[in-house]
Amino acid sequence: MVTSFQERLQAVNPEYETFDGVRTLQVNLGNLCNLNCTHCHVSASTRGTKVMGTAVMEQIARFLTRHPGLVLDITGGCPEMNPDFRFLIERSSGRAVRRMLRSNLAIMAENGWGWLPEFCRNNQLTIVGSLPCYLEENVDRQRGSGVYQRCIQVLQRLNALGYGTEMELNLVYNPGGDFVPGLQTELETAYKCALFDRHGIVFNNLFTITNAPIGRFREQLEARGAYLDYLRLLAERFNSETAGTIMCRTLLSIDWQGKVYNCDFNQALEMPVTAADGREITIAEIEGGDMAGKKIRLSQHCYCCTAGEGSSCTGALIT
Repeated sequence: MVTSFQERLQAVNPEYETFDGVRTLQVNLGNLCNLNCTHCHVSASTRGTKVMGTAVMEQIARFLTRHPGLVLDITGGCPEMNPDFRFLIERSSGRAVRRMLRSNLAIMAENGWGWLPEFCRNNQLTIVGSLPCYLEENVDRQRGSGVYQRCIQVLQRLNALGYGTEMELNLVYNPGGDFVPGLQTELETAYKCALFDRHGIVFNNLFTITNAPIGRFREQLEARGAYLDYLRLLAERFNSETAGTIMCRTLLSIDWQGKVYNCDFNQALEMPVTAADGREITIAEIEGGDMAGKKIRLSQHCYCCTAGEGSSCTGALIT
């Protein structure tokens, strides 16, 4: 039996289970993707049918206009494959203090997608590229044969365009199995040495993200009878120092239909933010201040964000 995450959080400080204020608007453009990664929490693939349209994108642009100074965090699936991806980038121009594109990198090496690196540079997008390891065999095992080499080609091209030097290029590490990431600073050093020595690649920061026991990763765990063991591991590694900075206190997640969630994991689990009457809330009807002090929807998967150094969409919470 694993103690309720909500009880553990309350024991540290009851304030930590409430929303503090929006700083990041994370937008999930859908579950369409060119890859079929074994750990994907949204079960994205080429067969994805949840695709955000321009009507919701307009609502996002209006929200950003009403709330200047926010970070726009664009994710998926593979967000670049959304047919209206360019529309969102154009409509959000000048409306966010920073725009982050979460890319699997491999899409930029696909036929017909060669325009993406220059498009990202021209629109001043920070790229957060998923590269779950600096070893080829580990990446291909998790993401598919040949993916590592495609990512390396793309990273070299991004470097040639100024990413990693003049423009921000960050990479994401996530474990290849049911364990908590090592120290982010040490992993970043290892990544930087390996990628530069072998491929001449430079980047700015490494973000370590703990695998959430949901989606395809949970299916794998359950197939091996390891789900409860992994949940116990996360609970045993609970770090009270991370509790006050969990990302759901300052981030709002928006799905392809415009529904609001506390994080992308909750979105995958269909745990939306609701009004007092139980009605699901959409971005078209909220103001950032309306959420302040509102209880965050918590569950056992939340342990992944407080284990070890903590985990968020921008990496460890303490280093």
